[in-house]
Amino acid sequence: MLLDGINLQLEEGDRLCLMGRNGTGKSTLMKLISGEISPDEGDISRRQGLRVALVSQEIPQGLAGSVFDIVAGGMGNAAELLAEYHHLGHRLAAEGGVELLKRLESLQKALEDAGGWRLHQEVERILTRLQLLPDEEFASLSGGTKRRALLARALVSEPDILLLDEPTNHLDISTIIWLEDFLLKSVKTCLFVTHDRSFARKLANRIAEMDRGKIYAWSCGYDSFVERREALLEAELVRETLFDKKLAQEEVWVRQGIKARRTRNEGRVRALRKMRVERSERRQRTGTANIQLQGAERSGRMVVEAEGVSFAYDNRPVIRELNTTIMRGDKVGIIGPNGSGKTTLLRLLLGELPPGNGTVRLGSRREVLYFDQLREQLDLDKSVIENVGEGNDTLIINGRSRHIIGYLQDFLFTPERARSPVQILSGGERNRLLLAKLFTRPSNVLVMDEPTNDLDAETLELLEELLLEYPGTLLLVSHDREFLNNVVTSTLVLADGGVVREYVGGYDDWLRQEGEALPAMAATPVKPRRQGERPRKLTFKEERELESLPEIIGELEREQEGLHKTLADPEFYRTAGSEVAILNTRLQTLESELTEAYLRWEELDAIA
Repeated sequence: MLLDGINLQLEEGDRLCLMGRNGTGKSTLMKLISGEISPDEGDISRRQGLRVALVSQEIPQGLAGSVFDIVAGGMGNAAELLAEYHHLGHRLAAEGGVELLKRLESLQKALEDAGGWRLHQEVERILTRLQLLPDEEFASLSGGTKRRALLARALVSEPDILLLDEPTNHLDISTIIWLEDFLLKSVKTCLFVTHDRSFARKLANRIAEMDRGKIYAWSCGYDSFVERREALLEAELVRETLFDKKLAQEEVWVRQGIKARRTRNEGRVRALRKMRVERSERRQRTGTANIQLQGAERSGRMVVEAEGVSFAYDNRPVIRELNTTIMRGDKVGIIGPNGSGKTTLLRLLLGELPPGNGTVRLGSRREVLYFDQLREQLDLDKSVIENVGEGNDTLIINGRSRHIIGYLQDFLFTPERARSPVQILSGGERNRLLLAKLFTRPSNVLVMDEPTNDLDAETLELLEELLLEYPGTLLLVSHDREFLNNVVTSTLVLADGGVVREYVGGYDDWLRQEGEALPAMAATPVKPRRQGERPRKLTFKEERELESLPEIIGELEREQEGLHKTLADPEFYRTAGSEVAILNTRLQTLESELTEAYLRWEELDAIA
């Protein structure tokens, strides 16, 4: 039973975020609301004339034609007229000819009769707003641009309810931020499924969670929902524990041979039978995946060093003058727009691609695992077991032999699901499967290209903890801002023209450093030195300060590292109490002190 007698009401102005584990029926519910499928039981009531548009998480197969054709397809009966008029206009401009002109005039009349001029202007307005080129072939677009085109197709129909299933998948950060602002300003009512916590936090004014066939709705934002859900689950656990204790006591009583002839005893036996039925029908909450990474022999201290590296495709610069050193244990995030060269950067750093200019030095004893965002390492026609076991029934995991069924259960695949072909799995299940396949091998360098797509919140948080504890080196391409903030220690940002800049910390740290650099430059312009004027020198006090700063920064970083380890240890939270808040406050203070120390060091070093 996927959905078990659920009730949900959507009102005008709702921006409802639908949460839930992979496979709980979120996409199914959206298809029911859109009318794509019908319920087995129950009723779906819609306001008369209600327009609903659904943007699915999977890009539909077989869509052909230009971007204009695809987007105009959202106009219903007028779609063919609009597409033909658009293409005839281009042909007439290029070829000329009386016949084409007559056909165009004929179409103009048909469009006027159907109110098509307004529709044509609406298509062009949406295309401009979503930065789409109307004459590009849809099939040639990247995954992110295809999703923008499908969003445009939904928007031109002017839906009363917009349904979005994982709308941020394959979008870069700048497009995700644009989408947040666009939906807040231009879409009144929407229901969306997302794994992106920052997106949910910015957009949602209601949250609903699907769990074991039921749906629970809260009129609040994302952070309040997390707190209320935890309280609800704790109360449920207490209630079930008390129920199980009473059931066990009644089972002991009935086995003591007491005669159930008296009315009160007969009633007690009937109550026991009812409790047995209730216990047998209880649906357990889906467990948490037990994901483990296998560590290989430690790599050399230096993993990769790039000096003056540039690379171009067909004389178009993709990477320009890259200088970076990645040491063992570094966790490096890579950020950039779609098509900016993030995959090229990875291949250069892994030594898979020779640079056009500059040098790349690779460290010793590297064991590399590569997580591919397109999941091309999976064979869709084979079963889950065949993909992971590759013909073997047992696997060696951390030096121990394990049966493949037991190993896959750690990744939340039941024995039945483990025997299923990969092509029927959801996007989140395929991501978990790829993790299971990769983690059968030891590594000391882990390369992950968009690992968060389609993963539910619980698995996402577990993966975060796993990567934080990973002793090897991590290269992470991600558009998930919170994931970057929680995992990486430094960030490589690809800017226009192939320039790669390096920053300490995650996404928010990058924004802050960018924001601090610009006002500082504007507020303290460099004054030209007058002819004959001596350059300023450090005072004695400033010299002593400059000498002491590296040691001060080192102490601050060691304290910061110690706090991160403490806060990442699950055992700490069992007895910590109010100490958690104290340590988090100290961590924030440390970050400010470190930023100030680095800025002061750069300021004094520039004078010296």
